[in-house]
Amino acid sequence: LGAVHGPGVKLVVDDAKEATEGGNGNPRETSGFSDTGRVRDRDMQRVVNGLWESGAEAVSINGQRLTALSAIRAAGDAILVDNKPLVPPYTVLAVGDGERLSTRFQNGADGLYLHALQENYGIRTAISVEKDVQLSAAPSVIVRTAQPSTEKGTS
Repeated sequence: LGAVHGPGVKLVVDDAKEATEGGNGNPRETSGFSDTGRVRDRDMQRVVNGLWESGAEAVSINGQRLTALSAIRAAGDAILVDNKPLVPPYTVLAVGDGERLSTRFQNGADGLYLHALQENYGIRTAISVEKDVQLSAAPSVIVRTAQPSTEKGTS
């Protein structure tokens, strides 16, 4: 996927202030959703999926362009996008009809989920409509396939 630019939204998601000051709790003790004021991989998965569902044409997190094959996951306390660690705040850029994208996201299930994280756990969020957001090209993907063996007598 090549570089793209156009109107869209900028969404910044950050840990709660208390979460950045450390603490005694284990942030991974529950089912994987935020309960300590730390943004988790599943929170970012919901944000990204909500933006796609709301009409985003292209999405990136902290400059990492996402594709249909991108993985957002956790490794310890880090959130990884395609095995590259990201640090908060997480800046999500999405290309699309900015006003419509913002409204549909905020009124959809994933936008309401993000709002609940803000209200209940102090996760910091800000969304803005942008006239021009620029997303870099996605890294090229080499798709490999298996071929049947043509050698006889091996199993």
